[in-house]
Formats: sequence, structure tokens, C-alpha cells
Amino acid sequence: MRARSIAAATAAAVAVVAARDLVQKKHALLRNFPVIGHARYLLETIGPELRQYIVTSNDEERPFSRDQRTWIYASAKEENNYFGFGTDNDVEHMQGHAYLKQRTFAGELPDVHDPQAPLPSAKVLGGPRGRAGAFRPASVVNISAMSFGSLSGAAVTALNKGAALAGTLQNTGEGGLSPYHRNGGDLILQIGTAYFGCRNEDGTFSIDKLKDVVAGAPVKAIEIKLSQGAKPGLGGMLPGAKVTPEIAEIRGIPLGKDCASPSRHTAFSDVDSMLDFVELIAAETGLPVGVKSAVGEMGFWQELATLMARGDRGVDFVTIDGGEGGTGAAPLTFTDSVSLPFRMGFSRVYGTFAELGLTDDLTFIASGKLGLPENAAVAFALGADMINVAREAMLSIGCIQSQKCHTDKCPTGIATQNPRLARGIDPVSKSTRAAVYLRTLRRELMKISAAVGVAHPALITASDIEIMNGDYDARTLLSVYGYKKGWGELGPRLTEEITALLTTKPASGQEPVV
Repeated sequence: MRARSIAAATAAAVAVVAARDLVQKKHALLRNFPVIGHARYLLETIGPELRQYIVTSNDEERPFSRDQRTWIYASAKEENNYFGFGTDNDVEHMQGHAYLKQRTFAGELPDVHDPQAPLPSAKVLGGPRGRAGAFRPASVVNISAMSFGSLSGAAVTALNKGAALAGTLQNTGEGGLSPYHRNGGDLILQIGTAYFGCRNEDGTFSIDKLKDVVAGAPVKAIEIKLSQGAKPGLGGMLPGAKVTPEIAEIRGIPLGKDCASPSRHTAFSDVDSMLDFVELIAAETGLPVGVKSAVGEMGFWQELATLMARGDRGVDFVTIDGGEGGTGAAPLTFTDSVSLPFRMGFSRVYGTFAELGLTDDLTFIASGKLGLPENAAVAFALGADMINVAREAMLSIGCIQSQKCHTDKCPTGIATQNPRLARGIDPVSKSTRAAVYLRTLRRELMKISAAVGVAHPALITASDIEIMNGDYDARTLLSVYGYKKGWGELGPRLTEEITALLTTKPASGQEPVV
């Protein structure tokens, strides 16, 4: 009797759905195929999950393949991150894959089995320009710009605690310095076009408010964001509904009102005035100051290098973001077709400064899917001094690449402001995973450097890596990107300094100085 009632109720429900489908005019598919047409929309909804776990091979999925995600997950959990039975890559026919050339002999190398994997920058950030707050970053791997607001407070907390444990820097992102950034990790404060956290009521920049922010937090450097790889040349709109009291206080904007981020800065209008802005901030805070940008037209970089060659003004670092960057939601055209991919963009910018002999005078920071050892090694060979990781850091604390970041429905609670979802993150345990991942990546870079026969990844040259074109051709990075002899390499003094720093054993009872 009960089964008959259930069947009748089910049939009635199906009939109601069928009648609704036949009457509605929004979906032609459902008018023509009532009830069963819903299966198409269901499959479309769970398509990414089906492809991720069932359909695609280990190397197919983008932006991160299953093998890449597996390596990050295993590394973050301190599990076995080795792979058995050989490569999945079609090495006989693959085009564009990078291969490092190991050396048979090498000089003295650092201990690649040190669990802390100490790997400081080869350059002193702000040192060449004599900034009062110049320092040598303790880690060449750091956490890239991701704002509170884009990420949940729990996610930012986990990353900041992880940065503290691993001895890395965390970039605040343009959304301002939040309480979640104050959990022990040192910071790079990013200033975007809306000047969140350091703005007047009319949205213009305030040096006094910037100084107040810097004075009350462990800010080690300041980064002026010109653009980012995910959405270069595009401003943003924060809807009033998302401007909570907490967001309003952190960003210095009116509660409950729409807030537009312009696509360009208002505090300066060209390279010359930008350098004045840089020097003002450096003079008032004493901190190293740099710029972050994706790479499009080269006139900006050529003028910046030319003005810096005079020696009176200049940035302390440049962060080059590749077009494959993805932590900012953007229109598909911007995601797919605006700004150059990392390797091409970085090599063009580096070459612009190299032509004028300026590469030892500033730090090059690279970002854009570089949280994987092979990609990072290529970046260092092209001349990067440090790398920033964003999505890889998110993966280390539980991101599953569901690609729901722009919907506020991130199932793991990382890229959302939904309290119900954000509660899924335990900042304490996830911070440990972030720290372990960051240390593991540094250790992998040390192993790669040792294989090449050098003490530090910044000493890998553009001749040490070849780009394969199937099984019939290979060209060095030097040739592929038009580098001249010596480009991508440190000067003799920097080479000697970093080699001694990593290979000189400290006296008994002393810690090495970085």
C-alpha cells in the first residue's frame, strides 16, 4: 500500500514537472523534451566535477592537471609526493616542454635535506637604492596577492599563519590590511587603484593613512599594483551588498554602498609621476617600494628603465604577472586573451632592463602558475629572484579547483564570504599544510639547483634549460627568448654572496645569518 502511494506521488510530481516544462517558454529543450531535458542541465552543472575525477587524464585538465594537484596535495600533507613507473608525458612528441640539463660535477652545495629548506633571496630588497627598511627576504617562495574579501577570513588566517611557520612573506592584495593578516606572518602591503585602507573619503590616496597602516603591522615592503594577469587593464565593482561593516572599516569605504575600483591610478598619470609617487612612499615609510603588472605594450617598461638608468629615482622591485594568473574573477576575454603569458612577458621586461645594465639593481619577482618546481626553475633561469604563489597556496589549504570562485559558493570555504562555507576551514591545521607546501617547494628548488650543479635557483642560467619540440629539435631558453650572453644571471658579487651564504657552515651554536 505504501509503495503504491509513493509511486502515485512520484507520478504526480513528474506530471507537474512535465506540464510546467511544456508551458514555459524560457527553455526550448524542455518544451520539446519535458522532464528528461533536465538531465542535460544537471550534467552541465556537474560537468567540471565529471571531467576532473572521471573523464580527463592525469595531464589534461587545466588550469592545474591532476598530477600537479596531486603533487601539491601530497606535499602539503607531508605524504609521499613521488610518482612511480615513469612519466605520463608524451616526451617523444611533446612540444614546448622544458628540460633541465643536469651536470656531472659541481662545487660545494647546501644541504638539500634540511627540513626547513632555508632558501633566501640572492638580493637585498631595497638595498641598491639605500632604503632604510632594506632587507634580504628569507624565502624565494612567497604568497601572492589575494585580498580578504576575495578570500574568506579563515583562508587568509591560514595563509598568514602558514607564512609565519615557513618564514615567507604574504602579499595582502589590494583589499587592505585586515585583522586576518595579523597572525605572525610578515607582509607586503599592496596598493591598488582604489587605495583601500589608505584613501580619503573621495577615494584619493592618503599618505598619512598609509603611514598609519604600515606603523601598526609587520609590513616589510609596499607594492603598487598597476594590473594583474587575471584581468589586466580592468577595474572592478564591489556591490554595496558585500560591503559589510568589517569590509567597510578595513577598506575605508562607506558601509553598504557600491565601490568602484578604477582601471588606472589617480595618484599619478605617467611613468615620471609614478616614480615621484614611489619615492614619496619610500621616503615617508622607509620601506622598499615596487610595482606589479601584467605585460602588454612595452613602451611603459622602456620608459621606466630609461628613467631609472639616471640613478636618481627608481622602483626596488618589479612583480611580473603572467596572463595565466587566475585569482581574480574576470570576463572570459580578459582571462583568455589580454596580456602576455608569463615566460614571454617576463623575458621581454627583463631584457629591457638588461639592455641598460640594471638587472642587479632591482629584484625581479615572478608570478603566474609558478608554484610547481619545473615552472619555477624556468622563471629563475629567465632572471627571476623570487616567485609568488597564489592558486597553489589555495590548493595547499584545501582548494579543489571547483572553479566557483566568482560565485561566492566555493565548496571548501576559501574563496567565499559565506560563513556557513568558510567555517569548513580550520586555520590551525590548514596553516601547517600551507607551511609544509612552501617548504617543500623550496626544497624541490634546492634539489633542482643541485642537479644543475649550482647552490641557488637564481644561479640556474638560460642555457641550463632547453625547450623541446618533439623528438627532433630543442632550443635553450637563451635562444627561444632572444637573451644575450649573461642575461638571466646574477652579477659576480651577488653570485659570490649567495653561494657563500648557503654553503658556509655556521660556527658551533650559531645560526646562519640571512
